[in-house]
Amino acid sequence: MALADPEEISARLAGFIAQQSGAPDDSVRVTGLSRLAGGASRELWRLDVEWDERAEGGPRRLELVLRRDPPGRTGDFSDRRVEFELLRAAGASGVPVPRVHWACSDPGVLETPFFLMERLEGETIPRRLLRDEAYAAAREGMIDELGAILARIHAVDVDQRRLRGLERPKPGRSPAEDQLAVSIAGVRELAPEPHPVLELAARWLERRLPRDERQTLVHGDYRVGNVMFDAKGVVAILDWELSHVGDPVEDLGWLCTKAWRFGSERPAGGIGTREALLEAYEKGGGCPVSLEHLLFWEALGSFKVALVFIRQAHVHLSGAMPSLELASLGRRTAEAEQALVEILEASP
Repeated sequence: MALADPEEISARLAGFIAQQSGAPDDSVRVTGLSRLAGGASRELWRLDVEWDERAEGGPRRLELVLRRDPPGRTGDFSDRRVEFELLRAAGASGVPVPRVHWACSDPGVLETPFFLMERLEGETIPRRLLRDEAYAAAREGMIDELGAILARIHAVDVDQRRLRGLERPKPGRSPAEDQLAVSIAGVRELAPEPHPVLELAARWLERRLPRDERQTLVHGDYRVGNVMFDAKGVVAILDWELSHVGDPVEDLGWLCTKAWRFGSERPAGGIGTREALLEAYEKGGGCPVSLEHLLFWEALGSFKVALVFIRQAHVHLSGAMPSLELASLGRRTAEAEQALVEILEASP
């Protein structure tokens, strides 16, 4: 039976925190543990922790978020310890992220790997950012913020010891070749029916592979929806589980992918232009990027979105998890295909 009882989780966390902090076992109190909305691939829990620091002469209190692999999904796609170290490295490089406190891979604690990070105040729902008047000022300046923050992310040293676990392109392949090959193979393996648009897009992408061989840290899911914001602007960049080493323009193209505009006409995250994004990125210390290079990754972004929908439908159709929601997501493959058609029709 999967560990899900808040009282039991609280008790186990109290013991773990006591061990990590050096506080007496009986002084650590975990209160207010409850599941948070969101976290499609990871469980998120909010909690408060208090303990007596006798050496410091008083109590200490932290407002935290627990990020845990759901039972049965350990080891898929990414590793909590690598994500924990990545957040530490990003924060040290000036990237706005939640401060991380402790990580654990011992299944004897909470059954699956987890880490604890500070709880920040802010909003993440894209449509509120794009439409609510309360966030008008945040919208106005956010494309500059996101470009500058991305330059800082790409400046993180990926050769440092604690980041050696990051996924990297296969030997002999450029980052673009690697990502495209994996995506094409995924579509051809999982699609239950022919997708002529995706086959045409695959050939278009293969003929336009970037020659740039730069490799940096790539966030992997840099988009509105993974940005915590308030009325003033960006609070933190969240959800680093897909981070890897690759072409830095991948992140810029993903932010411009049509699926992440949430109905807005503005191509860069629904809040700005491609040109404004590239200018902010370069001003923040990023290398100059051509629109052609950006468009390759934007198109590959829509190709990947199509693959995500195909993969979700496959889970339903295979019988692994019959779900009306997964089946309906499979029908949304056409949305990503439409975005690709628009790019192909507009290209020389």
